[in-house]
Amino acid sequence: MHNVVDKIAWIHLEQGKVLGARSHGKDAYYLPGGKREPGESDLDTLVREIDEELAVTIDPATAALLGTFQAQAHGRPDGVTVRMTCYTADHRGTPTPCNEIAEVVWLTHADRSRVSPVNQVIFDHLHRAGLLH
Repeated sequence: MHNVVDKIAWIHLEQGKVLGARSHGKDAYYLPGGKREPGESDLDTLVREIDEELAVTIDPATAALLGTFQAQAHGRPDGVTVRMTCYTADHRGTPTPCNEIAEVVWLTHADRSRVSPVNQVIFDHLHRAGLLH
């Protein structure tokens, strides 16, 4: 299992667009979230990461599992996959770039080529479900 990167992501959809973020020095966009710390639950990770990256407060009571997606890890050696467990959840505050985040953007399915492989899988899923334009 050491070849699987375990990540949690927040799917925040508005009017057919999904919230994306870009780190300083990177060209790809990704869904906000990150890696679990030892002992953290999915929701612990979600709340902490989104607060660190976007300065918004996730309401864990409203979190709903959207799905788990897997693909080759972006920028990692072949055979290293990322497993992204995605949640929707209500939040308080306005998403604002913090810490390593340089930019927060609204993305559509047309932006698919600008996101990592696992996010492309998620974009396709959202698009097929009629959630992402």
